Parts: sequence; C-alpha cells; structure tokens
Amino acid sequence: MIELRKDPISSKWVIINDTRDFQFEVEKFSADDDTSSCPFCPGNEHLIPRPISCYDKNGKKIDVNSKDWALKVIPNNKPILTIEGSILRKAEGIYDKMKGVGAHEILIETPKHKDKFLYKKTSTFITNVLAVQDRINDLRNDTRLEYILVFKSYGKSSGGTVSHPHFQLVALPIIPKSVKDEMTSAKKYYDFKERCLFCDIIDQELSAKTRLVTENSSFVAFVPFASRFPFETWICPKEHSYDFRNINDINKIHELAEITTSVVKRLNRALGNNISYNLMLHSYPLKENKIDYYHWHIEIVPKITKFNGFDLVSGMYVNPTIPEDSAKFLREAE
Repeated sequence: MIELRKDPISSKWVIINDTRDFQFEVEKFSADDDTSSCPFCPGNEHLIPRPISCYDKNGKKIDVNSKDWALKVIPNNKPILTIEGSILRKAEGIYDKMKGVGAHEILIETPKHKDKFLYKKTSTFITNVLAVQDRINDLRNDTRLEYILVFKSYGKSSGGTVSHPHFQLVALPIIPKSVKDEMTSAKKYYDFKERCLFCDIIDQELSAKTRLVTENSSFVAFVPFASRFPFETWICPKEHSYDFRNINDINKIHELAEITTSVVKRLNRALGNNISYNLMLHSYPLKENKIDYYHWHIEIVPKITKFNGFDLVSGMYVNPTIPEDSAKFLREAE
C-alpha cells in the first residue's frame, strides 16, 4: 500500500508506504546499570538539587526530606529554561526575542533504579497523574508561563540520558506551534460543525474498530488514521475534556493508569521488552478559559525508526507500516 493520509488535527499529510524495506531498530536499556553514580538513586542526594516536592505511594504530598517517597520532583540542574528573571520581550530590527524564562523539572518515578517495567504497575502511574496535576496547579500561578509540557523519554534513541525511571515537565512562556496548530484545526472544525473534532474522531474509531487498540469505560487507545510513526498510539478521554487537571475522580484516574499501562505492555510484547519510547501529554494552555473545541490526550511513540533526508526536506512523515495493521498487532499483544 502507498497512499497519502491527511491528519485532520494538524492538517499535515503523512505518506503510508509499507512497500519500503523496513526493519525494527529497537533500542533497549541494559538491566544491570551501575547505580552507584545514578543521581536519582537514594544515597546520591548530593548529586541533585534540593527537591521541590515529594509524594507517597498514594500521590499525597509529603515532607521533601522524607526517605519514604514514591515520587520526587527536583529542578533540572541543566534546565532548558530558568525560573529566574523577567521575560523581557524585545525587538531586534524585524526580529523578536525574549529571555529564556520558564521551569524545567524532573519527576523521579521510583526510588528503585532497576524498575524498568515501571508502567506495568497501575498504582505507580496513578501517583504520576496526581503529582503532575499538583505541579501544574502550582506553576499556573506564575503569570509569565503560557504552557506546560509533560513528557517521558525512555531509552537512548528517545533522547533519554538517565535510565532510572523518570519523566520531565517544562513550563514555557509561549504556546508551542504544534499545540497552536492542533487548536487552530480543532477551532475551525468546531466553528463549522459545532462539534469537537477529537470527539468525532473518537466516535469513529470506536465505531470502526480497525485502529482501536483497547478501551475501558472512560478512555480509548487507538492508532491514528494518519500515524506519523509505526505503532504510534493515542489515549483520549471518551467524555469531552479540554484540561488534564479535570480528571479528579480517583476511579477515572485509575482507568487512565490502567489503559496507559496496558498500551505500554502491548508495545513491549509486540516489539520486544524494554523498548525505547516517548510519551507526551497534550493539554490546553494555562491562560485559556474553558474551551469546547480542544480535547486533551496522551501520545505514545515507540522509537523504532529514524528520520531521513526526505522527512527533513519535505516536512512530511513516511510511515512504513499500515496503521490498521499496527493496531491489530497491538490488540493481539494483550
């Protein structure tokens, strides 16, 4: 099959071409890493900044000096953006610039360095959700900030540099273009049809089932119609919700943890244990009021392909797998 598919959210075209030579390049972390120099392991606290906050196994905030933590939040000692200073937007001729102000935090998911299959544990992901919501609620009080990125880079080919389980939060003074593009497409669709684009996509995927991976009463996981990468999987709430912080029912948080761990398990079973992947949260901008046209979601992308010259020069993605086949493969990897 060779065809072009248009992503209705980003309005970008993707080439689906399963006739090209294609081999998985699965990157894995070693299970016998040296923990003596790991900055995130207990006993090596001198290697990291003082914690911002700590949480117990139930997601409740505890004293930052407690040794019984389940999740610890620290500032990144090599931050992309720094929390100090003013934005100071300026012009330089026709160019615009501003100071690199923001926040960059690391959320250490467990004291156990070798807990490689962390996302097989639903309880751990519940703690992650509650900690992220708490950090977003805190950072949104900073009027300099516009958007908060939350992402996990697991494995060397994903960009991860430390194998101890963790994810990152970056608060930005701008809204990223990728998010703006999503919101623009969603707004145009809503203005024309008076319905949420994401909700319509979810309804179609649940009806067609050809790209469905798994579902529960509150969430659905599916391979997007115009998937950019092999086995790319999205997780969306079935009920319309624009803000990740709106999941305040512990049963729904449990269902989100359940479906996310299920997807990661399936990817590991289908592609090989301990694969590299990126997990990204897409939620609404901090200063937006309630919006009916946007829908928060999680994107998970296993890192088994690399960019080539065509990808870079055209700005298009070439996916060497058929999305319907990828979804079927993951469904059967239960």
